[in-house]
Amino acid sequence: MKAVVVDDYAAIDQIELKEIARPAVTPGAVRVRVRAVGIGFVDGLKVQGRYQTKDPLPFIPGTEFAGVIDAVGDGVANLAPGQMVMGMARSGALAEYIVVPIEAVAPLPDGVSAEEGASFRANYLTAYYALAERAALKDGEILLVLGAAGGVGTAAIQIGKLLGARVIAAASSAEKRDFALGLGADAVIDYTRPDWRDTLKALTEDHGADVVFDPVGGPVAVEAFRSIAWNGRHIVVGFAAGSIPALPFNLPLLKGGSLLGVDLAQLPRREPAVLARCTAELSRLLASGALKPAIVSSFALEDFRAAFNALAGRDALGKVVVRIGP
Repeated sequence: MKAVVVDDYAAIDQIELKEIARPAVTPGAVRVRVRAVGIGFVDGLKVQGRYQTKDPLPFIPGTEFAGVIDAVGDGVANLAPGQMVMGMARSGALAEYIVVPIEAVAPLPDGVSAEEGASFRANYLTAYYALAERAALKDGEILLVLGAAGGVGTAAIQIGKLLGARVIAAASSAEKRDFALGLGADAVIDYTRPDWRDTLKALTEDHGADVVFDPVGGPVAVEAFRSIAWNGRHIVVGFAAGSIPALPFNLPLLKGGSLLGVDLAQLPRREPAVLARCTAELSRLLASGALKPAIVSSFALEDFRAAFNALAGRDALGKVVVRIGP
């Protein structure tokens, strides 16, 4: 089979597409013929060895995928060859086949494409857990979404609206801001402008943001915290800007504010019941059509480097997807 293989942590331009052996199915697992892979910012960090945890070399990058079950291992009773599924694994998705335990996959709802299934679990679970569970976003509150045109940002816009919030989307270009408005944002802000906090102040009538959803980090994160409302909550999701900000401790004191961290990778071990509840609700919303991943950038497997470079350049709108097979 063809697979993207990381032999050494390196820039994406040095990673190769190789022909390797197809993995054998194991007991309690399924082998999936991958049709689509969702690529995120974390995937790019893992390839370079810059993520908090490192995958042992060599490894196949890619965590989110969708495809058709090709074979099932001993002891698998509720899944069968030919069934369409979507899944999430630690790694291994950027390949024509992947073997995962049955807990890692779920049936792909009718009417949902493989590209949409591969774009759903990580971003929407992050956004839903962050907003509904960690921040307890309430109906009528003001939500500020930084990096609003990216994969997790677009998910936060949609989840925020479903939870009844007034969503203000912050993005760096007119194209991205228009994209966010098309997804349901109530207002937009250009956070590259030095006076963007004044715009937020005017939009909220001096109230500020009750919740900040922040996958960006960098200097804008501190400025956003300075603009939260009394008892506001700032959710730390990631650092797409490339730098980790330092927050002066007097700001939470003056704002009565909270800084909340979101690390999806720890949920299976630390909060399995919460993970199950969030996953069930998101599956229901996806199947009903209430949520629909925003996919604009799609690449063939042979063009996987272009997919990663689109993310690194922060030019992509919505979720970046790599298509594999028919």
